[in-house]
Amino acid sequence: MNLTKDQAVYCANIYSQYFDKFQRIDDYIRDQKLNSLSERPPTLFGMGPEEDLFSDFDIHPQDMEFELVELPQNNWDIYLNMISSHSNMTSIPGRCFRLAVQEKNTKKWVGFIRLGSPVINMKPRNEMLGGVFSQTPESAKSFNHTSIMGFVIVPSQPFGFNYLGGKLLAAICCSHWVKEKLDAKYDMNTCLFETTSLYGSSKSSSQYDGMKPYLRFKGLTDSNFLPMMHGKPYDDLKNYVENAIGEFIPADASSRKLKVSNAIISMTKVALKGSPEGEKFAQTVENALSLTEKKRYYASNYGYSNFTDVVMGKTDKLIPDKENYDKFHLETIIDWWKKKASTRYDTLKSEGRLRHEIEVWTGEKELDIIR
Repeated sequence: MNLTKDQAVYCANIYSQYFDKFQRIDDYIRDQKLNSLSERPPTLFGMGPEEDLFSDFDIHPQDMEFELVELPQNNWDIYLNMISSHSNMTSIPGRCFRLAVQEKNTKKWVGFIRLGSPVINMKPRNEMLGGVFSQTPESAKSFNHTSIMGFVIVPSQPFGFNYLGGKLLAAICCSHWVKEKLDAKYDMNTCLFETTSLYGSSKSSSQYDGMKPYLRFKGLTDSNFLPMMHGKPYDDLKNYVENAIGEFIPADASSRKLKVSNAIISMTKVALKGSPEGEKFAQTVENALSLTEKKRYYASNYGYSNFTDVVMGKTDKLIPDKENYDKFHLETIIDWWKKKASTRYDTLKSEGRLRHEIEVWTGEKELDIIR
């Protein structure tokens, strides 16, 4: 199937109108988020789910206690979508372990976690495991049996700002408590947790820095994918092309939105090849590619000294690291966080910089999404 030149020019103009307005990745993410707010049902003032978020900022970190709860998906999604800068997926392929963290004294939520099946290829992971990770059926099975990825590690705000909430959630992901839950739920032998920073070059640091031995920085990911169009512009473009040439990606295709986007770009390039409009469209695509960043990759071994051999399938027997294994118990992790959070909290309080206003996405106020 092909587009005529006039049809391709129309598509190219839609892409230009959408992507050329973004200067940085946070501009693109904010646009996605604001578009998604239109789908959120309205709530009465003072009676919405935001009332369940942590709000007592007179409590010192040393006086806090926490409970980890597996919420029903719908409840978890509602809370997350209020505070997360990203538009979040609700239907997740593969494993999906959702946690909400509650401060027990106030019965309020301080953050949300989602762990899932890792992406297939990751350059710094391959290097950490001793070179390019061979995707044979045996190695892929072993990797899937032992590894988990953090896709959502989002504190409520300003709990995250005032108390280093992101570090608390990330450290919980590395705990023996989480490993045991994963092993029991999915019949795993978990010994590798991995995650990436939300931003790369947009920010010089990450909430995962300074977390040894729980998390260690292992390098930068590759960045060579084109961001997708979302919201009404995407729907209008897809409908235009389908009306022009018919259905070009089956309705039941997996990852259909990605395939539709890539197909339209490809057809537009072909139809405009060698023309001034084609050169302009190529520049739009290049600008869109520049929005993506190399992200920082972090990994945890749950306190096992031979985790690489287990991940690679050389053995299934885990050997605790004599120096670090006991540090990964949940109680020890909470104590570690309390020391760091206390320093942070006391400093902010003495300088008059504690934040007290709950931050949720409503579309009425612009939030700082690069923290």
